Amino acid sequence: MPGDYASNAGVFLVDTVIGLYTLVVLLRFLFQLTRADYYNPISQLVVKLSDPPLARLRRLVPGALGIDTAAVALLLGLEICRIGIITLLLGHVPRVAGLVMLGIGELLKLTVYIFVFSIFIRAILSWFSGSGYNPMLKLIYTFTEPLLKKSRQLVPATGGLDLSPILIFIALMLVLKLFIQPLLDYGRMAL
Repeated sequence: MPGDYASNAGVFLVDTVIGLYTLVVLLRFLFQLTRADYYNPISQLVVKLSDPPLARLRRLVPGALGIDTAAVALLLGLEICRIGIITLLLGHVPRVAGLVMLGIGELLKLTVYIFVFSIFIRAILSWFSGSGYNPMLKLIYTFTEPLLKKSRQLVPATGGLDLSPILIFIALMLVLKLFIQPLLDYGRMAL
């Protein structure tokens, strides 16, 4: 039994440390993809935290089609390490195919949750009139605007009420349930 406590603590520690750094690198990748405000203080923090490994990795993995493939490689590597170490701590030997599928699925799920959370925060804060400059609000606005702009083309505002976040929530939840969850399930079976 005491070994279970140590492995549970190890799982928590690995999940937290690698998970938080994965979140930072994923935010950097998504900020680049959506062209969020680069000079925002929060964006600059994300860049400074994620730059050391990315600068080295970019020497080996060049960008392609405007996508930071070094960030994608780092994200996949971090997620595979996280899942692999947790699996080993729980007393199982992981298979590479399962690790890769679970890694991709977990990154896609985290991406969906980041967008859902950001759009939800933006929708809630739109109810209140903000005074002054808030770097977090400005970053959320520039980060979510590309998705909401496309949604507004399909669902125009009616009576001053913007329904575009609802359309994005529905679309993201469908993607999560129809594509990402099956990938996660197959990855768990192959692990």
